[in-house]
Amino acid sequence: MSAKNGQQPSEQESRDVAEAAREAEWTAPSFVRELFLGNFRLDLIHPYPKQSPEDKAKTDAYIARLRPIIERVDSDEIDRTGELPADVVQELREIGAFGLKIPEEYGGIGLSQVGYGRTIGMVTSKDGNLTALLSAHQSIGVPQPLKLFGTPEQKKKYLPRIAKGAISAFALTEEGVGSDPAALATIATPTEDGKEFIINGSKLWCTNGTMAELLVVMARTPDKIKNGKPIPQITAFIVDTKAPGVTITHRCRFMGLKALQNAVITFENVRVPREDILWGEGKGLKLALITLNTGRLTLPMSAAYGAKAAVHVARKWAAERVQWGQPVGKHDEVAQMLGAMAADCFGIESMAELSSALADQAQNDIRLEAAIAKLWTTEVGWRIIDDLMQIRGGRGYETADSLKARGEKPVPVERMMRDFRINRIFEGTSEIMHLFIAREAVDTHLKVAGDMIKPDIGAGQKIVAMAKAGAWYAGWFPKRLVGSGQLPGSYSHFGPLAKHVRYVERTSRKLAREMFYAMGKHQAKLERKGKLLGRFVDIGAELYAISCACVRAHSMADLPHGRDAQRLADVFSRRSRLRIRQLFAEIGTNADDSTYRLAMDVLKGKYAWMEEGAVLEHDAGPDAPPSPGAGAAGTTDKRGSISGERVATLVGAGA
Repeated sequence: MSAKNGQQPSEQESRDVAEAAREAEWTAPSFVRELFLGNFRLDLIHPYPKQSPEDKAKTDAYIARLRPIIERVDSDEIDRTGELPADVVQELREIGAFGLKIPEEYGGIGLSQVGYGRTIGMVTSKDGNLTALLSAHQSIGVPQPLKLFGTPEQKKKYLPRIAKGAISAFALTEEGVGSDPAALATIATPTEDGKEFIINGSKLWCTNGTMAELLVVMARTPDKIKNGKPIPQITAFIVDTKAPGVTITHRCRFMGLKALQNAVITFENVRVPREDILWGEGKGLKLALITLNTGRLTLPMSAAYGAKAAVHVARKWAAERVQWGQPVGKHDEVAQMLGAMAADCFGIESMAELSSALADQAQNDIRLEAAIAKLWTTEVGWRIIDDLMQIRGGRGYETADSLKARGEKPVPVERMMRDFRINRIFEGTSEIMHLFIAREAVDTHLKVAGDMIKPDIGAGQKIVAMAKAGAWYAGWFPKRLVGSGQLPGSYSHFGPLAKHVRYVERTSRKLAREMFYAMGKHQAKLERKGKLLGRFVDIGAELYAISCACVRAHSMADLPHGRDAQRLADVFSRRSRLRIRQLFAEIGTNADDSTYRLAMDVLKGKYAWMEEGAVLEHDAGPDAPPSPGAGAAGTTDKRGSISGERVATLVGAGA
């Protein structure tokens, strides 16, 4: 069955499509991958990869030109009207803001990933709507995949046009397609002569869709047949929105980012020349995934600069607002929030900037670094915004317009909260990111286990696989018992932060051992233990964050704020270690299974009686009567699998 025939694909079909889109091999080193394997490769991130003087000067000069435009923007007016001022968009075109990473030879600015991130971050600190406009265009729109996979002819045709301000968008999501592209229903049918494809279908949540001149459209092309079995093909096309048959049928509106130019776009017999295929037939999902390795680094840098703005507001208010005879920032509970915000802000910027620098080096496989950066910085960033709201209290919840009308400073905390919330959903929800990272983190173990964990393999094959795996683990496991993190004097050049670096080395080995034990305990069922795998991922993310913070602080030792950076990294690491301790404790003691069984009965409507008395939305979903014989004791575990979840990170605005 397939969506092509109006039917939803089976779980296995979805997994096959997703696995086919994965980058199956690791041809370059990865700090985070090694971290999950218990191998602390500090040399991959230390010394801290700073921006070159030339690149920094170029970035600084461009930001100096862009900043006055951004400072003049009336963000409250944008939020109020839900529209981007045409004159601002035109100024952005004229200054080259839609070609930030396009090489100069094509008319672009030619910024590095770090330079681009710093630029977009500055924009974010003022207005998230403008960030969405610029980043959706340059992170997942036409420019990035065109740079990576376009033919020389395609680059000459489109990059100069984009650099001059032709806005682009990415079209994957459909009503039935969020984290499961196997259900893709948009079809691209080749003409008889094979020179063109005719696209039919509809796309949902196309950010920039209402303004875009160019689209990257994902569509199904004819299946390939392999061993008598059809293999779904998803292909990426460059589509001009002026082509006959392209129609914007609806502009979507959201809780935050009120001026987000997000659209439902339909395609009716849209003819696209074969030469506008990006990379090749059937390579669309892999193209998108590889593009997102750097594309999703925009969100961490945006989170970093959003956190900077939040800390500034919280600091000023906590010092100005006096209650019970002293500034509220001196009361312990508020002080704890403020100190945590500052430490976390340093951690977010450290991870975001270092991950971007690794992308610029082009020597490492950064798929895990970028994914964890997206996951962790947006989660921690949300915590910072939530604490800011709490510190500002009623003035945080009140709109800027209302504050201004009664004579107070129009500090837009409630808008900041509304605008930031989408970051935990954009480019893969946090839950989907957990699954993807877990899939990559256990990749080595899955390869080593081989036939041993396949349910349909005979006993003889399992014994052979077990012997091979045993031989590999006999060499691997003992090395995870001892390491330099156990030596009191190791990493001494980090000074007071050395204890945290030693902790990361020790704990990475503990994490690897715990993952190994989980593989042995749960075997094939581990892939359905999403919450457990999520804890492993979160531990790895915290270890990466500590590493980034300590390495960055060390690199700042000779700068005027060197001691301050060291203190921020120390407090951040202490707090991160507490979170890691809790996560390890929950690996052994948790309520996962009982909670899952309860959720299955909730889905069946068994507890609908709790909703009695509430005024319920009529469109919240049909009441599902309990299945015959359904009950907690007899519930079959049908949890989603991590296999193939790599592709789910394509989601632009939801699962």
